[in-house]
Amino acid sequence: VLRHEEFEEGCKASCNGPYDGKWSKTMVGYGPEDNHFVAELTYNYGIGEYRLGNDFLGITLVSSQAVSNAKKMGWPLKEVTTGIFEAEAPGGYKFYLEDKEQLKQDPVLKVTLGVSDLQKSVNYWSDLLGMKIYEKDEEKQRALLGYADNQCKLELKAVGGAVDHGTAFGRIAFSCAKEELPNIEALMKKENQKILTPLVSLDTPGKATVQVIILADPDGHEICFVGDEAFRDLSKVDPNGNKLLDDAMAADNSDKWFAAQKMKKASA
Repeated sequence: VLRHEEFEEGCKASCNGPYDGKWSKTMVGYGPEDNHFVAELTYNYGIGEYRLGNDFLGITLVSSQAVSNAKKMGWPLKEVTTGIFEAEAPGGYKFYLEDKEQLKQDPVLKVTLGVSDLQKSVNYWSDLLGMKIYEKDEEKQRALLGYADNQCKLELKAVGGAVDHGTAFGRIAFSCAKEELPNIEALMKKENQKILTPLVSLDTPGKATVQVIILADPDGHEICFVGDEAFRDLSKVDPNGNKLLDDAMAADNSDKWFAAQKMKKASA
């Protein structure tokens, strides 16, 4: 756990999806956000479950430790190809674990998104967003892109039809120099591309205010670019992160409250 933050009302950039109530954000990763891929887990207090679509196809990481942990704890594991195991998180999200010693750098290799038209998506992410194409396989209808050799990669995989985003509303975020943000916004306007949230400042209680712009690719995948200078301040590892998360989970009596009212938490 790198940091944990609580919010009393919905985010004006829909960071927690289209929900207006109390929510929390927990950043988890193998190291600081400066130089690691980090997952942002958002929790909406009143929502019991989400319907998953075919938009987010999984995270692949190298860790024999994760494989042995899963086996030790009786977590369901399925060997999909030699040495690569599929695991499923509680919400149904897929993780692909490569059974090799964890890399000294970030062990998260790639994040896979489903797309409806591979070429159209590759053009968007490479020509407009400036990503380098590392691999492209027409036969398997997949492409691997990234901004740097030593960073987690983005894999685009054709799903053979329309992309369904379900109700969980994830997004991918990148930090960049703050002065780049107006240029990104101007380019998207010029190219008639979708801007979901024009350049806006977002507050985090007691922490830095960051500037973001949020886009949507041809399949509606949300992409957030955040100003790096303020983000470095916001994203410092919080030594109290674990305790804040534990306290929030202990204080969250929503399951008991809904049970007492003989109600189920809403399905999004």
